[in-house]
Amino acid sequence: MSIAGGYHRAVERAAAVGCQCLQLFTKNSNQWRDPDVSQEQAQTFREALRSSGLTAAISHDSYLINLASPDESLWNRSVDALAAELERADLLALDCVVVHPGAYIEGGEEAGLRRIAQALDSVHRRLPRVRTQLLLETTAGQGTNLGWRFEHLAAVLEAVRDPGRLGICFDTCHVFAAGYPIHRPRGLAEVLREFDAVVGLTKIRAVHLNDSRADFASRVDRHAHIGQGKLGADAFRRLLRDDRLAGIPMYLETPKGTNAEGRDWDAVNLELLRKLARSR
Repeated sequence: MSIAGGYHRAVERAAAVGCQCLQLFTKNSNQWRDPDVSQEQAQTFREALRSSGLTAAISHDSYLINLASPDESLWNRSVDALAAELERADLLALDCVVVHPGAYIEGGEEAGLRRIAQALDSVHRRLPRVRTQLLLETTAGQGTNLGWRFEHLAAVLEAVRDPGRLGICFDTCHVFAAGYPIHRPRGLAEVLREFDAVVGLTKIRAVHLNDSRADFASRVDRHAHIGQGKLGADAFRRLLRDDRLAGIPMYLETPKGTNAEGRDWDAVNLELLRKLARSR
C-alpha cells in the first residue's frame, strides 16, 4: 500500500479494502535518498496499526539495493541503504523487511552468495538490537539474480553469523517462474517438501501472492491478478488450504488500479482468494 500522505495512510488503505496484513515501502523504492522518520510519524503509524485490526505489517527494500554486487561502491551503498531501511522499519514497529538477495553481475553464483552473506552480517553488526527481521525473497531468476534456487537461500543462511535473524519470503510468481511446479495438482506438495529439505519450512515468515504473466520456468518476473495468469486459480486454492502454510501472513503483490466495473483490484483479488480458501 502507498504511504502517500503519511505512513498511517497505508494502514487506512489496507483496512479499507479488507486486508488483514500490510506491506509498504518506507521510501521511494527507486531512489537512494533516505527520508527522516520523526518520532511523531512513527507513533501515528504504530497507533493506526494497533487500532486497525491488521495482524502483521512488513516493508520491502529498495529496488536499487544489490547485496551481491561485485562493485565495492555499489555494495557499500547497498549495505548502508539496507541498514537504514531496517532501522526505519524497526522504528515503525514492522515485523519484517523483505530483501531481494541481489545479482552477482560477474564472478559467478558462489561469489555473489558470499557477498550477500557479508552484507547481511554487516547490517546486523550495525543494528544488534532491532527486533525487525530481514526476509530473503525467492526470486524469478532473471539475469544473474540469485535466490531463484532454494539452494541459494540455504547457502546464505549457512554462511551468515546469525541465521536466526533471517527468514524467507515465498513469492508464488517467482517460484513458478523459477521452475518450481506449484501450478500442478501435486506440485505444491512436492515443492514444499523440497523447500523443507533444503531450507526448512519454519523459515517462511511471509508469502507474496501473485499470479504470473510469464510462462513456467521462464525466469521472467511478471505479476498478474489472481487466477488471470499462468498459475491459475486452482494453484492458489491448494496453497491457501495447505496446513503447512497456515498462519503465515500472505501479501498481495498484484497490479494496482480498478477493474472494468470500477472495483479496486486489491479488493477483487482478496475476495477471490477468500472464496478459494473456503472452496474444495
